Amino acid sequence: MPLQRDGTPDADEIKTVSEIGAWLKVNGEAIYKTRPWKIYGEGPSAVVSEKGQFDGQRDTSSKPFTAEDVRFTQSKNGKTLYAIVLAFPTNGTVTIKSLAGDSPHWPGKIGSVKLLGASGKLKFTRDANGLNVVLPDKKPCEIAFALKVN
Repeated sequence: MPLQRDGTPDADEIKTVSEIGAWLKVNGEAIYKTRPWKIYGEGPSAVVSEKGQFDGQRDTSSKPFTAEDVRFTQSKNGKTLYAIVLAFPTNGTVTIKSLAGDSPHWPGKIGSVKLLGASGKLKFTRDANGLNVVLPDKKPCEIAFALKVN
């Protein structure tokens, strides 16, 4: 975090760190004590990476994330998958293609899907297109949200 001349952070930096902390309070279970899954993600931003200065990958994208952009982590024992969806879908349903019915990544049955930061199980279906999850109207946070899949 960049500091001012007197060694203190400025208001913008404090705001950013506070927002990260608030997001982790809701979604931290999908981050802390997890491991990488079989694939790191899916969606448009996982397919194309923008080149930055010196031909490396850019830290940020000029294109906004969509509800198709998903990143994955899993619990230590591999029994729980966390799907972090990078934008809230406008139609209230998210489809995770990597969890389609014939997926080699998750060949077993899916028993439940929960939204971190909300109570109760979510309604879902699973078909050849993916795992289709119906989300509640209220967002648990503004940036990205995590689904807990068992």
